[in-house]
Amino acid sequence: MDYAASVKPSPARSAAEGFLALNLPSRVSLEGLISIVETIRQRRIEVDVSESLNGGSVCGLWLSTDSAEIILHAPTPSALHRQQFILHELGHMVLRHDELVVSSNYAETLFPNISGEKVSRILGRSDFLDHIEAAAETLADLLAAAIRDSSLEPRSFERIFG
Repeated sequence: MDYAASVKPSPARSAAEGFLALNLPSRVSLEGLISIVETIRQRRIEVDVSESLNGGSVCGLWLSTDSAEIILHAPTPSALHRQQFILHELGHMVLRHDELVVSSNYAETLFPNISGEKVSRILGRSDFLDHIEAAAETLADLLAAAIRDSSLEPRSFERIFG
C-alpha cells in the first residue's frame, strides 16, 4: 500500500480543494453561495436561528434530510458571526461530511437521550471530529474571504489599471 495514499489530507488541504472545486464566480454573496451549494447538494437550504444553541460550544448545526439541508445557528446580534456560523455548516456540506460514518456507540455517548443511529446520521462525525471541524472552519474562512473580496471597493490601482 502506498503510504501517501493512506494519509488523509490536512484540514487546510481539504478546505482548499473544496474551495477550488466550487469554481466560484469573481463576485459572490452569502445568498449566491447558498444557491451554489443548493445546486451541488440538489436540495434547498433552509437557515434559521435556534434559541437552544448557546453560541458557546455549539454555534451551528446542520441537519440533512431527503428534501432539504437545514442550518440552525445560535442567536447573535453580529451579522458577521451569523455569516460565519452559516459558512461553517456550508463547509461541511461542500466537503460532504455527511457521508462519513459515526459508530452508534460513540453517538450515544454524545447525546444519551437520542438513539445513536439517529445521532450518527445527523452528525456524520466521530473520532476525527477535530479534523472535520478544522476543515469546515478553514473552508468557512476561505468562503468568508471570497465574500469579503467581492464586496470591497476596487483599490486605487485597480481603478487605474483595470
